[in-house]
Amino acid sequence: MISVNQVAVSFGGFQLFKDINFLITPRDRIGLVGRNGAGKSTLLKLIVGEMMPSSGSVSKPNDVRVGYLPQQMKITDGRTVMAEALMAFNETIELKKEIDRLGKEIAERTDYESESYIKLLNQLTDKTDHYNIIGGGNVESQVEQTLTGLGFKRSDFERQTSEFSGGWRMRIELAKLLLRKPEALLLDEPTNHLDIESIQWLEDYLKDFPGALMLISHDKAFLDNITQRTIELSLGVAYDYKVPYSKYVELHRERREQQLAAYRNQQKLIEDTQDFIERFRYKATKAVQVQSRIKQLDKLDIIEVDDEDMSAMNIKFPPAPRSGDTVVESKEVSKSFGNRLIFSGANINVQRGEKVAFVGRNGEGKTTMSRIIIGELDYDGNNRIGHNVSIGYFAQNQDELLNNSLTVLETIDNVAVGDIRTRMRDILGAFLFRGDDVDKKVGVLSGGERNRLAMAKLMLQPYNLLVLDEPTNHLDMRSKDILKDALLKFDGTLIVVSHDREFLNGLVNKVYEFSDGKVKEHLGGIYDFLRRRKLANLKELERKREEVRDNDVKSESEQKQAWLERKEFDKQIRKVVSQLEDTETKIELLEAEISNLDAKFASDASNADMESFSNYQKLKDELSELMKRWEDLSIEVEELKEKKGK
Repeated sequence: MISVNQVAVSFGGFQLFKDINFLITPRDRIGLVGRNGAGKSTLLKLIVGEMMPSSGSVSKPNDVRVGYLPQQMKITDGRTVMAEALMAFNETIELKKEIDRLGKEIAERTDYESESYIKLLNQLTDKTDHYNIIGGGNVESQVEQTLTGLGFKRSDFERQTSEFSGGWRMRIELAKLLLRKPEALLLDEPTNHLDIESIQWLEDYLKDFPGALMLISHDKAFLDNITQRTIELSLGVAYDYKVPYSKYVELHRERREQQLAAYRNQQKLIEDTQDFIERFRYKATKAVQVQSRIKQLDKLDIIEVDDEDMSAMNIKFPPAPRSGDTVVESKEVSKSFGNRLIFSGANINVQRGEKVAFVGRNGEGKTTMSRIIIGELDYDGNNRIGHNVSIGYFAQNQDELLNNSLTVLETIDNVAVGDIRTRMRDILGAFLFRGDDVDKKVGVLSGGERNRLAMAKLMLQPYNLLVLDEPTNHLDMRSKDILKDALLKFDGTLIVVSHDREFLNGLVNKVYEFSDGKVKEHLGGIYDFLRRRKLANLKELERKREEVRDNDVKSESEQKQAWLERKEFDKQIRKVVSQLEDTETKIELLEAEISNLDAKFASDASNADMESFSNYQKLKDELSELMKRWEDLSIEVEELKEKKGK
């Protein structure tokens, strides 16, 4: 469907890519991974056509619609959330207007036998059929389901988009993208501004998405739950693995180890052979053996080891000064902004050495509570910080708070005091700012680099309470793992706001859930909390979607029956989708076999016997039957999904 052919990209004298090749097929689920700066976002821009390669090409059929969600978007104001989301259906809305116009014109006509009247009837029939096929009758229902799944409340639908933060406006753009149902989706860090509930809703949606998908994400759980293929960008080269992310990590390590072992063995052989040649080069009695060894070296296929970017953060938080046993104690804390209540009656108790997570939907007060704890906001109730507690704070918008006109070194130099000033370059080096990097202006840094710089500021003095609000945004996989390991070894107390399940897993031992204006304590890790809340299978969100579709109150038995019917319907859909995928696989294999025979006949048609041609025709017939079955199954899937949506 989409073909990347020998693509290379250079900026000045720096080569970002060199001869990248891969194919995106209609049902692919691809995770695009690599370190920050490896070129992942650039590759998506090349595919969508926003950039042109220095050499090579990107090919895609003209009728393939590609949906693209970049990290940074230009968003216009002037519409409500609902009106903006409905922009995804401009074509459908215009079609409905045309149907209404035709219906009105027909109603006013009396020349029932005329050719023009019959022509109008045919046009109305064709357009109405098309309108029904594309689901025009339930446009608003689709919009409501999608917006609700992404975390919007029904009361938000008529609010102006300008009232929302950047993260929420990104969700509106994501909703529009999903509602357009393109044949291919390219998503660049779609989970950065989503909470755990919305991430799980998006996972569920993307699993059923009928087209191709390529996404960039630093969320391991998200990648593992959605993708079946991983393309790694490393030092300008693309490595294609037909497995999800976690399996790719294992295969990558195995391939690297095998490659290094083979390389070392061959280098040892070469060294021994060259040593033999040098020792006996001038001895007549060894002339035959020497010549044999020389020929052996000449015939040797030299094993090359792939370059690998091994640069990584090397951080360790300073030892935490001892604090009192109780680090944070909040009793009946409430917070409002004007007439809007964020939460009330919050009771939070954090003891020395505990590692605690704040989770919940965006806007429920996680960041607000963090800012109350560090003393940035006033509140109602009682909030006490324990004896000898020193707080290090990483704000969610920390990278935006940096001064763009300063250099990396100046940013650290402005806040460092005492003996730590002698170690500023070492600290920056630990966060991958080395050599001339320290003289870069903050304004030219990437999101990941700004995040690392903000984190480096926490190393300038020893804290015994770290309050980190979304510290993993923009960090690559390796950097997140290193940060998590450093926090596990941190001997102080930790409060972390995060939507990254894999990052929180094994790190925290208590969860505070912010939901519906309340704060609830849950003992245990993040997956213990998710299991208890039954968010893993999205039952709660399914219930909410049912409420959106049907406001009538159902009895318990009716709800159970409806759930059983949906479950059976989903099972039927999955069965047909599985048959469709099996048929696609068989078609790919047959097409490859036919292509090989085409090449064989083209290169040496004179030697092709009747049996070969008979086999060739048999394969063509089999392919034709499979294509017919694929078409039937595709129609069946669409019909089942259309019935499910009603």
